[in-house]
Amino acid sequence: MVELSHSIKRIKPSATMAVTQKARELKAAGKDIIGLGAGEPDFDTPENIKKAAIQAINDGDTKYTPVDGTPELKKAIKAKFKRENNLDYELDEISVGTGGKQIIFNAFAVSLNDSDEVIIPAPYWVTYPDVVNYFNGKPIFVQCGEESGFKITPQQLENTINQSTKWFILNSPSNPTGSCYTKNELLELANILKKYPHVNIMTDDLYEHLIYDDNEFHTFASIAPELKERILTLNGVSKAYAMTGWRIGYAGGNASLIKAMGKLQSQSTSNPTSISQAAAVEALNGDNSFIAERAKVFKGRRDFLINEFTSMNGITCRVPEGAFYVFPSCKGVIGKVDESNNKITNDEEFTTSLLEHAGVAVVQGSAFGLEGYFRISYATSDENLKNACVRMRDFLNKLR
Repeated sequence: MVELSHSIKRIKPSATMAVTQKARELKAAGKDIIGLGAGEPDFDTPENIKKAAIQAINDGDTKYTPVDGTPELKKAIKAKFKRENNLDYELDEISVGTGGKQIIFNAFAVSLNDSDEVIIPAPYWVTYPDVVNYFNGKPIFVQCGEESGFKITPQQLENTINQSTKWFILNSPSNPTGSCYTKNELLELANILKKYPHVNIMTDDLYEHLIYDDNEFHTFASIAPELKERILTLNGVSKAYAMTGWRIGYAGGNASLIKAMGKLQSQSTSNPTSISQAAAVEALNGDNSFIAERAKVFKGRRDFLINEFTSMNGITCRVPEGAFYVFPSCKGVIGKVDESNNKITNDEEFTTSLLEHAGVAVVQGSAFGLEGYFRISYATSDENLKNACVRMRDFLNKLR
């Protein structure tokens, strides 16, 4: 038997993927399950993008490419950054990976030394701390409660920075809360970070096109250009373009960091799939009017859920500004007893009971670093959401 490394023992499986897999297994066993755990658009990849992939296959574009992205894709990313974010990145400042996770993995792999600290506002996407842990860094969690919109304050940030701080992660719009930082909030955070030149910033912008009401998206490097050399601007085609399975993530950043990330990638996965890269070129350069149309659908689903929660016993929910998640509080049901006479003492027991008794799969808030909440992905059909709400209401009404 192979003795496993200390590194692998420091991490745990993704909670969101675990819930999704459990829902699949229950369905396969004949259970009627509505899965609201996966952050995956239910829309299909647009036809022009699929055709670009097919054309690439027919043209024999199936060979190795440069390790961290084809020139064509890097040029498309460079144009996207300029067009949509007013950011200027040269081709040697752009990295393409097999999804956003590889970009994060590469960046921390080439920059973290033992006990380097990474500031992570909580709630957080489940992958951040585990990648930091894998490289023996130290995740430093900052609790960002509902009273601050689940967002870190400048004072919290300044109180947390010390000489061991290597990175600060900023995710807006957020997974899991859907919260989005305003321009003024970003400027206030930038004013703090200007005082600490040893701190690097990773901005996860994956949900930038999913913004609702009168809210606006701003990426950190455009708001604080004087910090640009210290910022890694992460993005990808998974969410807005419904290309989760194509596995293309990308980032713009300091050329020396990008070069090191490419060096590592040359010894790990090598290039992302050539066909997916060709498809991503079309996604970024082609007609993307469908993004706004789909965002309207997501907003309608968000509004439906928020309205439903107003009449559910023990559930409250802040209105998120973006992404396709809601992060309701289940604190009002903690201490109650379910149909099996089991007392619900925390959010994990709540989500487990909801799955077992109502057939609705969601993810507990504690998996994202904040106890007493749960995440619902509304990147699913209207019918699924309506049926899930009927089941949830019935489940909550039976608690005592």
